[in-house]
Amino acid sequence: MRDLKIFSGRANPSLSRNICEYLNLRSADIALSNFPDGEISCKILEDIRGRDVYLVQPTCPPVNDNIMELLVMIDSCKRASAARITAVMPYFGYARQDRKDEGRVPITAKLVANIITRAGADRVLTMDLHAAQIQGFFDVPVDHLYASKVLNNHFLEKGYTPDDLVIISPDEGSIKRAVGHMKRLGGKLAIVDKRRSSAYETKQENIIGGPVEGRIALMFDDMISTAGSICGAAERVHQAGAREIHVAATHGLLCGKACERIAKAPITSVVITDSVPLRKEQMLPNIKILSVAELLGEAIRRIHFDQSISAIFDEADR
Repeated sequence: MRDLKIFSGRANPSLSRNICEYLNLRSADIALSNFPDGEISCKILEDIRGRDVYLVQPTCPPVNDNIMELLVMIDSCKRASAARITAVMPYFGYARQDRKDEGRVPITAKLVANIITRAGADRVLTMDLHAAQIQGFFDVPVDHLYASKVLNNHFLEKGYTPDDLVIISPDEGSIKRAVGHMKRLGGKLAIVDKRRSSAYETKQENIIGGPVEGRIALMFDDMISTAGSICGAAERVHQAGAREIHVAATHGLLCGKACERIAKAPITSVVITDSVPLRKEQMLPNIKILSVAELLGEAIRRIHFDQSISAIFDEADR
């Protein structure tokens, strides 16, 4: 492991430390700061010539600052003659802009993929992309991890029986994810029929499947951003008679009024991972944070030794 170096950007240093702890490695030294005009300064403080380098930097809010910092880090490592540079992006910003849904708009996810590749990244390690096809936007290998194993284990430890559970898909786009969790956890499947009235507003109409009444509802999504959709779905499930509602997502962005909405919603608990750091004011009493450091650390170890990544998961965890 002496040829492996892990550097952390400023987006999520605690996650990077936990990854290094899992791998029994010291976090490599890097100096990151800002000039008075806001420009990013970066200096690699140790020899990386011929080394396998991993840069841990989720591109979470502030998205543009964190993307730029990642690019500067990649360029620093490239000019310092690193043998291979892997961008470890547990959360990939701009992932929701993955297609032209109307005229004269960009496909920004592709643009960001191009920039990261052009900067010098040889490989990308990411987790629960909003759209799986974004892997094809990169011209370098992409290893796509799933946090479902971590989330499933949390609920398995609760000891719920399959007869007590109903797995909720908050919209039609999350059905495949809900089915994967149902294979692991058991229970019945229900889908919330979501109607979008504008780019910012949605309305939850009906529940398909179930039954929901008297059951423990587990609702899974890839991210919680403004929490409008997830809280609307939770309200609809509550009206249908669920006795408990647990929401689980990989990326807890919690933007805008998300915390206010979650606090008012009939949600028993919100389970998210540490792919994105939470500020102190975002830490609500019913929020539980699970770590994906071991999952990322094991993926890094396998990449370094040219071993299979897919072997970490079985079919139900994808």
